[in-house]
Amino acid sequence: MLLAACVCAAAGCDEKLSDVAGPTPNLTSTFSSIQRDIFNAPDSTGRPACTSCHNAQSFRLNGNLNLSGSGAYAQLVSATSSAKPTATRVVAGNPDESYLIQKVEGLPGIVGQRMPLNGPYLTAGQIAIIRRWIELGAQNN
Repeated sequence: MLLAACVCAAAGCDEKLSDVAGPTPNLTSTFSSIQRDIFNAPDSTGRPACTSCHNAQSFRLNGNLNLSGSGAYAQLVSATSSAKPTATRVVAGNPDESYLIQKVEGLPGIVGQRMPLNGPYLTAGQIAIIRRWIELGAQNN
């Protein structure tokens, strides 16, 4: 409970996000950092890079989502999920309505499984930083 409160408190102030980033200590609430440190890189927990599945070669098998390269932002922000057409992958300003958050948190109502598939999953701190990026308007920064 205390950890959750700390993560929530840290999510409100970007300068403190590095304190909760866990296995991705350089992670910040910018798209470029999330793409570099989460989508394109594994971490010390054994979590694989998201692009090990969501890449240009196999994206059609993985929700039609390619998180590699310069097209990743357009694949996420204001984009409809192919697996759940009533869901938007990232709703700028609203992490709770963003299907990306629902998938990485493994919430009820998602289609398929929690991501990353079979874990290890993102830490609460990593998710808080992605949430903060979305809260700040999901800028392409």
